Parts: sequence; structure tokens; C-alpha cells
Amino acid sequence: MMSKPKHALLLLALLSGSALLSAQTVRPLENDKYEIAVGENTMTVDAGQGGKILSFKHGDQEVISQMRFPNAFGSTFWTSPQAEWNWPPVREYDSMPYTADVHNGTLILTGRVSERFGYRIRKTFTPDPKDGAIVVSYTIINEGDAEKKVAPWEITRVPNGGFVLFDADPKAVTPADLMQVSAAKGIARIDIDVTDGNRKVNSDGKGWLAFCDNGLVLLKRFKDLKPSEPAPGEAEIQVYINGRKTFVELESQGPYTVLKPGGFLHWSVRWYLLPQGDDIMGTVKPLVK
Repeated sequence: MMSKPKHALLLLALLSGSALLSAQTVRPLENDKYEIAVGENTMTVDAGQGGKILSFKHGDQEVISQMRFPNAFGSTFWTSPQAEWNWPPVREYDSMPYTADVHNGTLILTGRVSERFGYRIRKTFTPDPKDGAIVVSYTIINEGDAEKKVAPWEITRVPNGGFVLFDADPKAVTPADLMQVSAAKGIARIDIDVTDGNRKVNSDGKGWLAFCDNGLVLLKRFKDLKPSEPAPGEAEIQVYINGRKTFVELESQGPYTVLKPGGFLHWSVRWYLLPQGDDIMGTVKPLVK
């Protein structure tokens, strides 16, 4: 195993003091993959392919899109704003191998330093049995010599179907009229359609985003941002529908933060996967209140 990059000891010290480190299940699979389990839910992560989340299942039911288009599968992590790197995604963050370690029930993946931007990405995956969640945490480390400003950005691809929920005024979802946005018990609901053309909307939120399809609710919780905190041209919550009618992206972002040389930004998302039931908001509200 390769020696741990700098900041690893600090991260391990933080993880060792966490209350999330009891009764956890993290196990290696073949070909650089790892499984994280909590209750009936299992998450599969590929350290050899950008540290992507390839699968998230409740029992045998899958919620992550299983399409395999390049740069368009699994759940990944980018830096924001996108205007700084445009397209395609930065390989060191999105597709190159991460080194892997398991410490006190937490899977720790460490990426390479981007030659272009000087950032290193670290991802950790920790099951929290008490809360029924898997905590996915991201650290952006400024390994360069200059002060920079950056925000964290999680992108999760799900099948084209069902609907998306988040706490916002539907009239505040922009650009208007790109998607079917309605109000559902005081929150925004986007029903996924099959209209041609790539489309993306932005919104403020209240620190959570849910996707409902095929009898499952994928709920993600993260830090609620003030309207001034997202990166320029970005938003706390974004929904993208692929024009080929193949997948949808659930996107959430953290605060736009100044990083001095050697500084780091840490941001976490709590993942839940639950049976949908008849009262969806009755399922979601206890977890996001």
C-alpha cells in the first residue's frame, strides 16, 4: 500500500473521535471495489474508477443508474464552479484511481493532485447504523502555492423516471419552464419527463434532496446554504435531465470557500434509502426536520 498523503493523519484523528464508528460494515470486493452496508442498504464504491458510487441498493432494489456512458454513470464528485474547468470533468477527481484504506469502519479514498488546479480530493464512507444512513464526506485539499476559492459538488445519476423533491418555492426554480415543477405540500416537486434536449435547473433549498421511483426514496441531507454561499453561477440544488432520456442527475453543492495553500474544505452528505410508502413526506420529514 502506498504511503498516506499529507493531511491523512489529521483526517484519521478526526474520524477516530467520531460517534459514527460503532457497528459498521465495510468490506473489500474484487477489482478495487468496496461495499458499505447499513441495515438493508448496501453501497458499492469503485476506488479504481474515480472513487465513484456505482450502486446503492435497498435489499435487491437499485436506485443508481446502471448506464455506463463515459462521464455519465454512478455518483461522482467535482469542484465548483464548473466554469473554471468546463468539460470534460477533471480526471484526477472523476475517473483516475484513488488509493484506499479502511480505518475504524470507515473507507477512506485519496485521489491524486490535479496537475491543472492543485487540488487533491479525499472521500470517506461511514455507515451510521443508529441513523440508518451512510455518511459520504468529501475533502478538497489545496496542495498548490496560491490561495484559491472553491465549493464541493456531488453529482448522482439515477434512472430517468419518478420525481424529485426538495424544500423550495417552485417559482424560485430557474430557468422557469424547463421542467415540470409543481408544489407538493409546500415543497418543490419535479416530475421527470422524456422531452428531448439536455436541461438543468437551479434552486436554493433547505439542506435536503430526494428522489422517488420504483417504490424507493433516495434522500440526501447536507449543509443548508444561505443564498450568498454557492459558487458563482451555481446553486445549492440542481437537477439535470439527459437529453437522450437515459438518466437524471441529482446535484447538491456546499459553500464557496477560500482555501489557503495547505488548507482544506470538508463537506458531508448523509445518504438514506427507504421504502416509499403511501405518505412520502411522512417518510422524509422526520429525517430532515
